[in-house]
Amino acid sequence: MKHIAYSALLALIFAITGCTETGTYPVSEEECGPNDPVLDMDASDCSVIPGA
Repeated sequence: MKHIAYSALLALIFAITGCTETGTYPVSEEECGPNDPVLDMDASDCSVIPGA
C-alpha cells in the first residue's frame, strides 16, 4: 500500500512542477531572479540532523 501512495505522491509532484513556467517558482509563482538567496545554497545546506 505504501508503494502506491509513494507513486501517487511522486506523480503529483511531477504534475505540479510540469505545469509551471520556466523562470518562476512552482509554489509561489514568483519570478526567479539573479539575486535570489537560493542561488547561494549548497547541498550541505540541506543536511538532516538525526534525532531532530
